[in-house]
Order: sequence, then C-alpha cells, then structure tokens
Amino acid sequence: MKRIFVLLCACTAFSSCALLGSSNSVAVKSLTDAPVATANQPVELTLKRFGSDAMFSLSSERGNVVLLDVWATWCDPCRETLPQYQELAKRFADKGLKVYAVNVDADLNEVKQFIAEQKLTLPVLLDPEALKSESALKVKLMPTSFLIDRKGVIRQMHEGLSDDLFTNYVKDIDAMLAE
Repeated sequence: MKRIFVLLCACTAFSSCALLGSSNSVAVKSLTDAPVATANQPVELTLKRFGSDAMFSLSSERGNVVLLDVWATWCDPCRETLPQYQELAKRFADKGLKVYAVNVDADLNEVKQFIAEQKLTLPVLLDPEALKSESALKVKLMPTSFLIDRKGVIRQMHEGLSDDLFTNYVKDIDAMLAE
C-alpha cells in the first residue's frame, strides 16, 4: 500500500509535483536547497539495480558527483525531468558526474513499460514503495532530486519542477565538478 504524506506547499502554475503515494499533482512554489543528511556526513543508500539482482551502494560513487533523481511512473513531471537528466548525464559523464534514477513503484511491470516507452537509458535503482527514499532521503514529493558531492554529502535537494531547474543544475554541477 502506498503512503500518503501531508505536505504544505505554496501553489503556482509554473511548478508541479506530486505527493509521494498519490497520483494527483500539486504545485510547489520553489526548489528546496537543503541537505537531508547530517551536515557534512555522507548519505548511505543501497538499492537493487533494475533488470538484475545486483545491488548498488551510493558509497561506491565516492569521488564522483552524483545526481540522484527519485521518480515514479505515475508522476507526470517525472516524465519531463528524466530525459533532461539523461542529457546532463551525457554532457558531464567524462567530467565525473553519475546520474541515477531511483524508482519508487511497487509494480516492476509498470517500471519496465515506462523505461521502454521513455527510452530511458539512465541506470535505474529500485526502491519499492519508497521505503529507503523516505527514511534515508526524506523524500515527500515527486520528483525529488539530489546533488551529492564527491565525498557523498548531499549538497542540494530539489523538490518538484521549475522552469530554471536545469539551468541551475548546470551551474551547480559545473561548480561541484570543479571542487
């Protein structure tokens, strides 16, 4: 059973997000740039890779900048962000950026169909019903993305979708890769 979270957010017509566990869209006013983990502490997250029994540990990416996107098949804004994250992955791959798409759906058939329809090439990690995303990352909205530095520390958290999200991400990624 999916959980429904209570979230207070300011509404605008320019941004949208969905409450985790809900297929309804709501709007948010702005991005949230707030670390989730304890200040300067690496976040720990281990999830199964889609399409195999292999496990992925975020700690294996120490030394790289990581963009972690938490999404669901029922989230309309996620359909807009995932292709753009693929472009960021291609653009910055040779500089040390790794991009992972963390899916929170319980039905793997829906995930498989979505990946095929969207021609998604990003590595997909599975977090059925968002159990780890909720506890380790405190995810409450779809989509939610994180920029994680080379030490494994979450530097930024972005909830929802805004017109300037990817313009800001390019600047932030450039700066983090230069550190």
